[in-house]
Amino acid sequence: MAHRWTAAHLNAPRNKLKHILGHAARVFSEKGFEGASIRDISRASRVSLAGLYYYFESKQKLLYLIQSNAFTSILERLQERLKSARKPKERLRILISNHIEYFLCNPIEMKVMAHEEDALEDPYRKEVLEIKRRYYEIARGIFDELRREGQVARINPRVAVLSLFGMMNWVYKWHNPEVDPQAEVLGETIAGIFLHGVCNGKFSNGARADALRERSAEQRIRAAG
Repeated sequence: MAHRWTAAHLNAPRNKLKHILGHAARVFSEKGFEGASIRDISRASRVSLAGLYYYFESKQKLLYLIQSNAFTSILERLQERLKSARKPKERLRILISNHIEYFLCNPIEMKVMAHEEDALEDPYRKEVLEIKRRYYEIARGIFDELRREGQVARINPRVAVLSLFGMMNWVYKWHNPEVDPQAEVLGETIAGIFLHGVCNGKFSNGARADALRERSAEQRIRAAG
């Protein structure tokens, strides 16, 4: 989906737009979208208020461009890298690696994407959701390929895929580059955790349900004295 670039955006130096969006993301991450003002972004970026309003008519536009640029970059990089991969496990590892690499290189933007998801209003919100839907469909397709080949258990695919995104999206909250693995190793680790949790022979709804029933019975006995 095309970005909502105006004539001002198209005529502006790309580095200047990147500079403004980078500082806007930092301000949003520190103050929150509601708490931040265009004046805050002006001070942080050292671009005049008139200059900011020339390129971006509102905070909504800034937030939209931060989110749409990030998701579009992730999606386009992924589509290019998947062209050379055929086996579903390899495609899954590429998806995870691509996601983690982008997140670790752009932690400020990732924080804004995670925390300000609901701040966008239509029509911007619908456009970002459409990009995210396309991204989800790629991940869902890879998981469906794994199921068809009998490499994962027959669990709810939506739950599986969204759980994977949950694992990846919150890496920025805890990742410490001084002690934690970098993108390649971290991506392999997450892929291993995900696959180990859904591989055939490693998952049993029945056993888990039995364990929960036994625990519930023990709790009732203790409660009864």
